[in-house]
Amino acid sequence: MYQKRLPGLMITEIRDASLQREAEAILAALNSNEVLVPLSEEGEVLTSVSFAKRLEKYGSQRLAFVIGGADGLSAELKNSTQWQLSLSAMTLPHELARLLLVEQLYRAQTILQGGKYHRG
Repeated sequence: MYQKRLPGLMITEIRDASLQREAEAILAALNSNEVLVPLSEEGEVLTSVSFAKRLEKYGSQRLAFVIGGADGLSAELKNSTQWQLSLSAMTLPHELARLLLVEQLYRAQTILQGGKYHRG
């Protein structure tokens, strides 16, 4: 449902056997104009409003949010970025993390547009 409400949202799954090969595949899949934002429990924890404001600062730049598999993401990949995001201090299955991220992206859009979806 949220994916349908976010035109332009693209979800790509990359699965590989090792953290290093997965990181290489992620970096190879990025376009040169995309900003990599890994999701990590060590990342920045934001409220929905703060998340919306953070996204607004990127303007029309394309962001590539990356969710790791069962073993997470390589330290090299996480440390090579300007911003890491945390959805929770708890470890989440990647399917649930993806749903939470897409919902928060939709919520951020409605916050920035002054919509009524967010009742914070």
